[in-house]
Order: sequence, then structure tokens, then C-alpha cells
Amino acid sequence: MSDDSGGLGGQLRRYARVGGAVGGLAANYAGRRLLGRRIEHDAHARELAAAVGGLKGPLMKVAQILATIPDALPSAYAEELRQLQADAPSMGWPFVRRRMAGELGPDWPRRFREFERSAAHAASLGQVHRATAPDGARLACKLQYPDMAAAVEADLRQLRLVFSVYERRDRAVRTDSIFQELSERLREELDYHREAKHMRLYGAMLAGEPGVTVPEPVEALSTARLLTMTWIDGRPLLEAVDLAVEARNRLAENMFRAWYVPFYDCGVIHGDPHLGNYSMREDFGINLLDFGCIRVFPPSFVKGVIDLYRALRDGDEALAVSAYETWGFENPSRELIEVLNIWAEFLYAPLLQDRVQRIQESESGLYGATVAARVHRELRRVGGVRPPREFVLMDRAAIGLGSVFMRLRAEVNWHRLFHGLIDGFDVDALTARQAAALEAAGLE
Repeated sequence: MSDDSGGLGGQLRRYARVGGAVGGLAANYAGRRLLGRRIEHDAHARELAAAVGGLKGPLMKVAQILATIPDALPSAYAEELRQLQADAPSMGWPFVRRRMAGELGPDWPRRFREFERSAAHAASLGQVHRATAPDGARLACKLQYPDMAAAVEADLRQLRLVFSVYERRDRAVRTDSIFQELSERLREELDYHREAKHMRLYGAMLAGEPGVTVPEPVEALSTARLLTMTWIDGRPLLEAVDLAVEARNRLAENMFRAWYVPFYDCGVIHGDPHLGNYSMREDFGINLLDFGCIRVFPPSFVKGVIDLYRALRDGDEALAVSAYETWGFENPSRELIEVLNIWAEFLYAPLLQDRVQRIQESESGLYGATVAARVHRELRRVGGVRPPREFVLMDRAAIGLGSVFMRLRAEVNWHRLFHGLIDGFDVDALTARQAAALEAAGLE
């Protein structure tokens, strides 16, 4: 049987580990509510973060995503889970050697001039090894951890339990669509053939962006669980925080274009702006390194994003309602629209003002935290909301990027950057570009 079988044995092992960590906390939480005892949310959140962080698998990745989606979790939980690090203990060399033989055959070492035994990077779903091709080309080999198919299914079942416990306490945000979206994206991340297609797609969409570098997949050395690509040199982005403001601004502008050129040109967004997924070039360009979590949007959704901007700019209430309905908010009441606009006005504010400014004037350290708390209170007051699936990763990208821009203390004219992408927007032209790009990359 394969090391990463999604069979019953793998799932049962994962259930034992995850169930003990999450199920026990859920039972404790429910028991305290039943007995009328006070629930210490801060302590419960610390226990949950410790349990999930120790597992270092898909559930940890989901927790990191949820921690950056406003209102998806209570603030105490979000703050604890935000601290989780993406680095997981790497697999040892004997295990790596077996896994490589399983993917490329017993003679796999002959297909490389060099292959480093120690992982250069280890994350939630796999680890990366440096290698050298026979022709001297430098490579990165991303090898998936064993039992990940079983781990994903087990963790998703436990995630549903976490959501159900949360919704018993707080009905401000319905979590079913969030769960569906995260489930589909996580399952896609297991397929490295698909990620290779995403990589080719991004290489094509960003070919005209000198400030962004995308690696190239090496198909002959890749499988569904091994993704080999060209190696790209870079430094952690946070090393830029003490650089001159001009360097920080250039990095921020390149990050903005790396995420939003694909979105406004082709309706595609990178849904995981985690610090481990990109690095900094010596010229302050950006290297994009991970393409597992990619979302393709209907062209109408992109139009809705632009329509909402124009609605807020012009005070056009009818256009705002139309934009929210286009996104998938069903029959939004006037009260709900007013609450949603609080969040929208915060996100769009830097884009609406034609001046150089930071992404957030507050020095709170958390992008949008104060506004998100207010929105949460208001959502509870009006009876809650069920966010459409498409909204989840779009919001995740906006908050993740905003956090990066805030850490960089970038001072940019976001309005002009944004208008450089949307001026002359035509939904039919986007539809045609999207279809052509997806077909060329081999994506349906």
C-alpha cells in the first residue's frame, strides 16, 4: 500500500490523533455550556491552538486561513491560531528515500546530479528539497507527506465539529459555505499535477510582470505527490521591514500586482498569501512559490468587485445591492447591506483616495481587527449572514495582503495601482482571456 493511502487505516490513525485533540476540547466546551459554567474562551482557544499546532497537518492549515477571515472564529480563537507557524517537522532521510522511490522508481537518484538529504523547507502538507538536474539546473522538489489524503478527510470531519461548536455559541456567521470552500480547496492541494497546471497558468498570466517571478514545473520529475520545479533564490519578505521606504514600497507594489493582475485580467486569485508562499528578490521583486490554493472566479464576480467599488465611490445603493447579489449574498436586507458596507468601506478605503498612504493608518498591529469586531457585533444584531463560497478566499487574500502591506509600512498610491488594473474593464474580454488561459494550462 502507498505511504499516503487515503484508506481506512490512515483515517483511523488520524481520527485518533485529531479526535483526541479537537473532540475532547469540543466535549469540554459543550459540557460547560450544558452545566451552565462560565466558558474561559481565552484558555479554550489556547488549548485548541496547542492541539491543532501539534498535529502539523491540514487542520493546522485550515486554522491559519480561518484566523485571517474576519468573523469566521471568535477573536480569542483567531488570535491564538494566528500564531501557528507553517513549519512542520520534516521527514527523515530513510523515509524521504522510500517516498522518492515510490514516486520516481528505484533508480530515482540517477535522475539528479545532486539531491539534498535535509529539507530546505517543511510546511503543513509537504516539504521541499533542493536538487540539481543532470544538466546543472537547480531544482526544488516538493514531496507530499504520507497519509495526507487520509489526514485531509479526517481533519475535515473534525473541522465540521469545530464549526458546529462555534455556531452553538455565535450565529453571526454561518459556516457551511466556508466549510464547503475550504474542503474543496484542501482536496485540490493534494493533487500536485493540478498545482503544476496552476504554476503554468500563473507563469502565463504574469509573463508581462518584471517584478514577479514564477517557477517552471519539470513534468518529467513530477507526479501527483511530487512536484519538481526550477529553484528560485530569494529571502524572507520580513527581512525587508528595516529597509528604506522606497524598497518597501516597491515590494508592496509588486505584491499587489502579483495578486491582482491575474484577478482582474483572468478572474484568478492566489488564495493563500502566507509568508512561506513567496520570497523577496535582490531587486525587490517577488517570487511566487506555492500554487496549491488557487481560486477561479466567474467573470461576473470580478465585475461585482468593481461595481461595489463604484457604488461606494458614488453612493449608489442600488449598485451596491446588485454587487452583493452577484457575489452570492441571497436577498440581503437593507440592514445587512449596511453592515456589509462597514467592512467594504474599510477594505476599499485606500483605493478610493487618490493619495499616497499606508494601507491602514491604525498602529493596532492587526489589519482590520477593530473594524472586524464591529462588523461581528452588527452581524449578530441583524441575525447573521451566510457568506457565499466565492467570498471566502477573496476576503482571505485581501486581509492577508493587507497584513503584509502593514508589516512593510508601505506608503503607496493604492488608488492609482487599482485603477491601472480596472480602467477599461470589460467582462466579455475577461471571459475570453480566462477561457484561453485555463485551456492553455490544461485546466477545465
